[in-house]
Amino acid sequence: MDATTTGSTPDEALADRPTPRTRRSLQDPELTGMTRQQLSELIDALTPAMQVQREQVLRTRRGHERLVAPGAGAKAKLTSADRVLATVLHLRKLATMALLGQLFNTTAMTISRAVKDVRPLLEGHGVRLPASTARFCTREDVARFLALDKTKIKSTC
Repeated sequence: MDATTTGSTPDEALADRPTPRTRRSLQDPELTGMTRQQLSELIDALTPAMQVQREQVLRTRRGHERLVAPGAGAKAKLTSADRVLATVLHLRKLATMALLGQLFNTTAMTISRAVKDVRPLLEGHGVRLPASTARFCTREDVARFLALDKTKIKSTC
């Protein structure tokens, strides 16, 4: 299907098309403030603590130990890697919780909970993240930033 069959101009057709954004693109060192390797090592270091933390929260909510095997029940909306990445992006002050929710295909509340849970773990590992000079208001701003020469854009709001 092209722009003529949808009744829109070619530019509108391109604007309507979803911009591919993968977790890998959000791991860009310009966004995270660290290399992909450093981020991967951070995720690997925090994942066991995050699993213990999740079990403690669930145990508290249930009021007793598990009655079924681990893995049963509702699945987490974000993986451990996504929770760390979302927290890193939030702490770098790149975007609002709502925009991060859009980028991770979830809600601002889910991002807020992830940040609340992961931030103490980052601090416990001595991770300090400087704020970025880039600020994003929309998903398209992020895509444009990742597509452009990084020296040409610093704020899109």
